[in-house]
Amino acid sequence: MTVRLDLIGFVVADMAASLDFYRRVGLEIPAGAESEDHVELTLPGGLRLGWDTIDVVRSFDPDWVAPVGGHRMVPAFRCDSVAELDELFAECVSNGAGAHKEPWDAFWGQRYAILLDPDGNSVELFAELAD
Repeated sequence: MTVRLDLIGFVVADMAASLDFYRRVGLEIPAGAESEDHVELTLPGGLRLGWDTIDVVRSFDPDWVAPVGGHRMVPAFRCDSVAELDELFAECVSNGAGAHKEPWDAFWGQRYAILLDPDGNSVELFAELAD
């Protein structure tokens, strides 16, 4: 048997707000998708990201409840430079994203920052520090 990671899904309370956030992070989500209850995007390399409204999830899992407490899975987006990371973080925050952790130079050699998407999920940004 061969198993491969194919799709990472997000359950969202507000599709438009969620897609707006991920567009700002740099994903090319088609215009008009915010009116759908299920949206998928295939990234270079074939991995898919998906967004489902709570109603869609409850249509096949009526007992679904929003998680309480910490998040254990976090998408991390690579930026081309430290300047790009800082600019993207500031733009996202100025457009309503939560600023969980301001950009900092991490001991492992990357500039790092943590945003919160409209559903409260942690979303990390990182860039390699120049030598």
